[in-house]
Amino acid sequence: MTSLQQRLDALTAERLRGMRRGLEKESLRAQADGKLALTPHPAALGSALTHPHITTDYSESQLELITGVHGSVDAMLAELTEIHQYTVRALRAQGDEMLWVSSMPCGLPTDETIPLGRYGSSNVGRAKSVYRMGLGHRYGRRMQTISGIHYNWSMPGIDNEGYFSLIRNFRRHAFLLLTLFGASPAVCSSFVEGRQHELQPLGATGTLHMPHGTSLRMGRLGYQSEAQATLAVSYNGLEGYAASLHDALTRPWPAYEALGIRNPGGEYIQLATTLLQIENEFYSNIRPKRVIFPGERPLHALRERGVEYIEVRLLDLNPFEPIGIGASALHFIDVFLLHCLLADSPPDTPEEIREMAHNQHHTAARGREPGLKLLRHGDSVSLMDWALEVIDQLGPIADRLDALDGGEVHAKAVADARAALLSPDTLPSARVLQAMGAQHGNSFVGFVRERSQQVHQHLLGLHWGAKQQARFEAMAERSVADQKAIEAADTMPFELYRQEYTSPTRLGQPRSAAEAAVTA
Repeated sequence: MTSLQQRLDALTAERLRGMRRGLEKESLRAQADGKLALTPHPAALGSALTHPHITTDYSESQLELITGVHGSVDAMLAELTEIHQYTVRALRAQGDEMLWVSSMPCGLPTDETIPLGRYGSSNVGRAKSVYRMGLGHRYGRRMQTISGIHYNWSMPGIDNEGYFSLIRNFRRHAFLLLTLFGASPAVCSSFVEGRQHELQPLGATGTLHMPHGTSLRMGRLGYQSEAQATLAVSYNGLEGYAASLHDALTRPWPAYEALGIRNPGGEYIQLATTLLQIENEFYSNIRPKRVIFPGERPLHALRERGVEYIEVRLLDLNPFEPIGIGASALHFIDVFLLHCLLADSPPDTPEEIREMAHNQHHTAARGREPGLKLLRHGDSVSLMDWALEVIDQLGPIADRLDALDGGEVHAKAVADARAALLSPDTLPSARVLQAMGAQHGNSFVGFVRERSQQVHQHLLGLHWGAKQQARFEAMAERSVADQKAIEAADTMPFELYRQEYTSPTRLGQPRSAAEAAVTA
């Protein structure tokens, strides 16, 4: 049997240097008092529909900043910093707004007051807003105000089978990333108003928390639903994964059928009455992805052309990093993803899928609890022992990556992760609670508001040239023109567009193993 070391040795320097990566970072716009900004998307940021680097996620108040594809972590972070610099200048010009630096939201208004993203009058723009309206009816708008960081990653020479092998191991060991990089152990009580939860109050500050929590965003408070809980998606291969998604995208769901497509006044309230409206609604901590053609369904793209890259979706915003994530975390994740790719990855089973869900919820709520046990193949195993077992296999991979450029950033990232595991008080989730207690009377909003103001001033203080300003202004203007061109070109009535887009025929056809092999 081929060992992990043999597979590592077989990787050429050319393939390792061919690793590509990009970041998508969500952040709420907040007022100076720590409440959600209810203003429209700033005009200086261009069109949220067509801007290549600045858009909105669920809410009109939730920015999403997107880098291009990069060959190095440093170049990627430099671009994300630059996008932040332009964005905070636009927020300063609009008034007293700032980027909220926590994954868990600021002080929220009533659910129906949280504004949905608006993308103009084109069919594609209207569909994006109707989809968000549907999410609000299905899960509540507050749940959609959680922000995170998505890391897109690829390497040459990985076929569909290889990417799904990586994904299975990632899901098995995701608890390690939640422990190391989770930074959302507390939340403002306005987030859970009227909902059942297991959170504990922290003083009389309107703050709720889990004492040993790591990432409430990735736990039971996050993007969960009774409907999606019925899905047990297997990642044993592209066909099985595609079949599971196809089923969820075409299976009527009684509660959503009762809602209907339009309300009695004729306004659209969701795109479809199926278990999932579209592919993006499916909740997962990692996704296989493929760049789509205009108007193409993501599932069709995957079936036709295979997996192009993976999207890591479980990273919290780190409030101690000016742009939410730092180089060391990303160097560690690069090593971790290569380990997921190279280590043995047996097929998953329904039992293991249940165990992975259990482990994620346990780690999110109690990951720093001394002696915490997780489930592995039916046995109880210490989170710490399992985490160290994985980390101790990362050394040779880190050394190999460092040898490419003669540095030691990957080995240091792994060593730092090991040290943080052994000193849980140094983990981001613990540091958040310490800072809240030491400087803010245990107030979550007080802590994040001050950190957000500090980050805002830090970003404004970085060097910013006239050429950079002009480049971003031109990009914003071009995006507005692009949106107008899309709107002018529309001829199809929206209802016909909606029916065609959500039609099962747009999802692609199952492919034979031979066809899939040719594509890969």
